[in-house]
Amino acid sequence: MLLCGCKGINISRYEQILKQINDNFCTFLGFMCKEFSHFMKNIAIFASGEGTNAENIIRFFQKRKTAEIVMVVTNKQHAGVCKRTRKLGIETTYAPASDFRNGQVLQMLQENHVDYIILAGFLLMVPEDMLDLFPNRIINIHPALLPKHGGKGMYGEKVHEDVIAHGEKESGITIHYINKEYDKGETIFQAKCPVLPEDTPDTLAMRVHELEYTYFPVVIEEVILSEK
Repeated sequence: MLLCGCKGINISRYEQILKQINDNFCTFLGFMCKEFSHFMKNIAIFASGEGTNAENIIRFFQKRKTAEIVMVVTNKQHAGVCKRTRKLGIETTYAPASDFRNGQVLQMLQENHVDYIILAGFLLMVPEDMLDLFPNRIINIHPALLPKHGGKGMYGEKVHEDVIAHGEKESGITIHYINKEYDKGETIFQAKCPVLPEDTPDTLAMRVHELEYTYFPVVIEEVILSEK
């Protein structure tokens, strides 16, 4: 039997205690990792354009522990979103409109255990089977204050042109769930900005984009956390 210096500690017993502490810690760590994996939600992003909102959302959740972006899908083969996500270590999957209609994209979502779908400048109508499988789990952002200036064909610059043409004093963003009609889903959040007399569609778009970048990721996270 070995003793440790003047305190007379039994080294064998001391090593046993350390081993027990280590074993207990490993068990605890394994449990926490398992629980943590249940807590984390998987997000898919659908985008059709440049992908600035998609990039902003990815960067936000790369620093958070609430969700992970597990896939990005575009219906435009050469969309700018492909380059943006690649720089962040995520390859964007190209899926033509037919893949959304025939269930191939839905199968990919299921294989990746997706919990939420985020539409970030996505211009296709989401098919009904996907809506049925993800009720209140598909979130879109619209660059105006719905119910005004929404509906089929109202996206991007067209929205800002319409806001100015109607003499609106304010515009903003609407974050909402989607349903079977364009821009008719339940509103989750709105933020406003002024429309100035000298505004062009481009200058108004810049102001609205700032709202998008500020609020969209935060609201997505709040929706996820509200589920807990």
